[in-house]
Amino acid sequence: MVDVGEKPETERWAVAGGRVLMSAEALERVLAGTVAKGNVGVVAELAGVLAAKRTHELIPLCHPLGLTHVDVRVDWDKALPGAQIQASCRTRGRTGVEMEALTAVSVAALTVYDMIKAIDKAAHITDIRLVEKHGGTGGDLVLEERSG
Repeated sequence: MVDVGEKPETERWAVAGGRVLMSAEALERVLAGTVAKGNVGVVAELAGVLAAKRTHELIPLCHPLGLTHVDVRVDWDKALPGAQIQASCRTRGRTGVEMEALTAVSVAALTVYDMIKAIDKAAHITDIRLVEKHGGTGGDLVLEERSG
């Protein structure tokens, strides 16, 4: 692990995004609430929050962080068709929360995929990326404008 003991504690937050592309039929089933495993959006959002809190257990060499806020949002987009996923994480600490935001998006996307794979075997996860990060000595980095 990187030694962050001498770094100052600052407010830090990060936003990540991703997509799950699926057939129009699968999206219609999600929107109608007829997916056998339940409410896809609610389950995926909760899975993303839980994953962010456990990032240090999943990714070797990540520091355990005391997250002060995690928000995961799954928005359905008929134009894709599929899900647009966004996660934001916040902490006050010595290291950033990019990995927590990326892990939240990844697990939320995997959850969507798991819940619809019986309907659409060709569904796929794409575009998982850091959108922006703030705080720390490195300052702010905005890679793209956030949705919503």
